[in-house]
Amino acid sequence: MKIKNIVCSILTLSLCAAGLTACVTERHKESRLEAEAKVSKADAEQIALAKVPGGRIKEAELEKEKGKLIWSFDISTPDTRDITEVQVDAITGAIVAVEKETPAQQKKEKKEKEDDEKK
Repeated sequence: MKIKNIVCSILTLSLCAAGLTACVTERHKESRLEAEAKVSKADAEQIALAKVPGGRIKEAELEKEKGKLIWSFDISTPDTRDITEVQVDAITGAIVAVEKETPAQQKKEKKEKEDDEKK
């Protein structure tokens, strides 16, 4: 019984350490990308919101996409469940893309992102 408790404790500590390492690694990646950005998150938010009058930012992310560093914003608007995704170039501040996503598309994208994170 004692050995079982010790093994369970060691396993629990190992899992906690692995989770903490993953969080630190992800935060380090985000910090590195933020250091590369010439356009601040606040400025990029204002640029994105100008494309979606009355919108509210639900989610924001800084990422490399097709070799470009971009701020990506999911913006909700009143009276619709659709999301407008606005991508702002984090170097120049130019709008890279504006796309509407239906709830079905949002669900599919979320699943794909979760699958990518598992890899």
